[in-house]
Amino acid sequence: MDIADLTLAMRNTLRHGMRSAIAISAISFSVIALLLAGGFIEWIFWATRENVIQTGMGHIRAVKPGYLESGAAEPFSYLLPATSAELSALEAAPEVKGVAPRLSASGLISHGETTLSFTGEGVDPEKDRLVNQYLQIRKGSDLSALDPKGIIVGEGLAASLGVQPGDQVTLLATSASGGINAVEGNVRGVFWTGVKAFDDAALRMPIGMSRELLRVSGSHIWVISLDRTERTQAVLDQLRSQFKSDSLQFVPWFELFDFYNKTVALLSSQLGVVRTMIGIIIVLSISNMLIMNVLERTGEIGTLMAMGTRRRRIVRLFLSEGLVLALAGAALGLLVGLVLAHIISAVGIPMPPPPGRSEGHSAEILVTWPVAGGAVVLAIGTTLLASLYPAWKASRLVIVDALRHNR
Repeated sequence: MDIADLTLAMRNTLRHGMRSAIAISAISFSVIALLLAGGFIEWIFWATRENVIQTGMGHIRAVKPGYLESGAAEPFSYLLPATSAELSALEAAPEVKGVAPRLSASGLISHGETTLSFTGEGVDPEKDRLVNQYLQIRKGSDLSALDPKGIIVGEGLAASLGVQPGDQVTLLATSASGGINAVEGNVRGVFWTGVKAFDDAALRMPIGMSRELLRVSGSHIWVISLDRTERTQAVLDQLRSQFKSDSLQFVPWFELFDFYNKTVALLSSQLGVVRTMIGIIIVLSISNMLIMNVLERTGEIGTLMAMGTRRRRIVRLFLSEGLVLALAGAALGLLVGLVLAHIISAVGIPMPPPPGRSEGHSAEILVTWPVAGGAVVLAIGTTLLASLYPAWKASRLVIVDALRHNR
């Protein structure tokens, strides 16, 4: 296609103003639909993974080999050292924002006449803030390095125990030697994660307190937080190459969070169906419009071919018309779609509580370059595809019959 073809195509497009406007509207509405649907699903992907990563999972976890398979049954057989050269090297690695040690602990918590079971974690209060940014403290305050005996408890557990910030509690657990050990602490705050089953049994304590309770000196997990989630795979490959010993196993968030992978697969397949349906609509509408153009301009096409215009030039002319329509529709759809995405995101999309959570949230439209590029490419590609048959049909006209058409 050259400038002359495009110029002539633009004139022919303007010549059939109403018909061209309808075709451009169909293309632009298709782009808008793809932007909004794809942007909404992209936001779901982003919100799901970032919520889990930033509420404690981290981007990468370093554990002893075998911990994920057998750690629940033998928790004291897979302890990482409290301090080591490997931990220091991890903290100094490029793109690593922080490394937070975790020590899992479970047992009984008592307050007054009430004793309940708990599932807890010992954390470094300062380092854990780098990997756990969205924990909501409903009452009191968060863990502090200045209060080595201060704990925070889940909202459901606090209600069942009847405790408030400032109350004293006693924790009992089975130590590494097999005996029963107890430590006393004070409730600093009550937290909420939105997962009721977790909040009904969870507590967090300074890692020094959990080590005293279990009578150990190490950690079960080193949680690694990165500057950017998109760099997880690259940093993972780098760490696995750098730490080739058998003492550490690195596990990324997407291997631990299987629900996310299944959600991506499900919603991506549904979006693929939407793209297919929109592509079919574009093909049918544009093909119908261009066939009408061929029928109305049969005499003109015959005149061009009688004057020596080659059949492949006729094909190019109609493909050029399709391209002009596609570019105009895609540009208009992209502009309107971005404006609508911004307005909808500002207002918010009310969402019901997901399974296992107690509160809903407000969703947005996240238009990324792949989403926008995919919508534009689909619109242009299907429009050109729809132009092929009318262009071929125009180039196959018999010159004599075409010249007689308008008589």
